[in-house]
Order: sequence, then structure tokens, then C-alpha cells
Amino acid sequence: MDLSTSTVLVTGANRGLGRALAAELLSRGATVYAGARNPDQVDLPGVRPIALDITDPASVAAAAKAAGDVTVLINNAGISTGGDLLAGDPDNIRRDMDTNFYGTLSVVRAFAPQIEANGGGAILNVLSVLSWFTFPELGSYCAAKSAQWALTNALRVQLADQGIRVAGLHVAGMDTDMSRDLDGPKTAPADVARLAADGLAEGAYEIVVDDISRQVQGGLAGGVAALYPQLP
Repeated sequence: MDLSTSTVLVTGANRGLGRALAAELLSRGATVYAGARNPDQVDLPGVRPIALDITDPASVAAAAKAAGDVTVLINNAGISTGGDLLAGDPDNIRRDMDTNFYGTLSVVRAFAPQIEANGGGAILNVLSVLSWFTFPELGSYCAAKSAQWALTNALRVQLADQGIRVAGLHVAGMDTDMSRDLDGPKTAPADVARLAADGLAEGAYEIVVDDISRQVQGGLAGGVAALYPQLP
């Protein structure tokens, strides 16, 4: 894929990885829409700020109408409420699912027909190593990201005949606000964005950013015993 001729929408582009993705794609010559609930918070010169709350169907529809020339969609917007599936607030668990799964699906349903009409292109869903592995204390987020991974796999098959290649980005710790209180190694958002753009350009289906994500991916074949050795 030639990113220099692409028109890209990045959701959640006002900060963190979303901002880094928008900057990276802009540097490669792409036309970039920077989606944010409050577009006034987008401070990246050269992008086209656009109001977009992925949990609001009216906002998604308005964004699709305003950005009808998109050929690449990057579903980056997401949240983590830190919900425990057994003891956490059910409203927070729903928020994780509404944003990470239903929100992503809503944006895809709005923009996929336009990408097809524009000659095809790509969709990149920003997932997580936690779509493959669950920490119980973050069970709500992990469940939502696992659902988003399943969504990504379904879309790959369903949209292939429409000329839309669907990729998933898997990354462990990143130096962003969401993981500010988490320990362990963290990759700079700019580095993740560069690898994501490389993967899009190469037509990769899965973009696995770091060693932790690759290790967990390898552990999937080992089943429960490999991923959760603490179990009796």
C-alpha cells in the first residue's frame, strides 16, 4: 500500500498513540483526519481535525459524512476502566465493551462501504497483547480487547472481497496515559506508530510490536498451561 496517496482517519488522535500515528502517517505523505471527541484538542499541524465519539452513533455518522474520501481507517480510540469482572462496577465493564468492541464495530460499519467505494484500502485495529492474555485485575479490558481481536478476524474474511485488508496491531506496554501506573517496559508511541505504518505499507495482517507480545503469541499454541502456569 502506498501511504503517500492514502487518506487516513485515526480515531482518538488527540494524544498518545493516536497522535503519534497521525504524525507518522502525515510524515509519509498521507492526508490525515484526526478524530477526537473534542477536535479542539488536536494540536498536530497538517492534520484535519474531526469530531468523533465512537460510542455515539450520531457522531460516527456525521464523521463518515464529513470524511467521505477515507481509504485507510485506524481504530485507535479505546479505554480501560480497570474493571474486575467479578467485583468491578458493571457500568465500567459495559464502558470497556461499548468503547473497545461496539465503538470499533460502529466506525467500521460506517466507513467500510466508503473505503470500498473509494477503490479499497485498509483497516487497522489497535489491539493489545491483552487480547491474547488476561490479568484478572484488568479482566474487563482484556475481555473487550479479546472481543475486538475476534472482530478483527471476522472482518478480515468479510471485507477481503471488497478490497479492504484488515490488520491488527498487538503491543504490550506503551508510554501513554493509559499505562502510566503500570510497571514494566514501555515502548515509545512514536516507535509503535512507525512499526504500524510499516506493517500497513507491507500489507501485513498482524503487526506484533514487541518481544512480550511475540512471547505471548507463541504461548497461545501451548494452551492454558503455557499462559497460566500458576494454575494447579
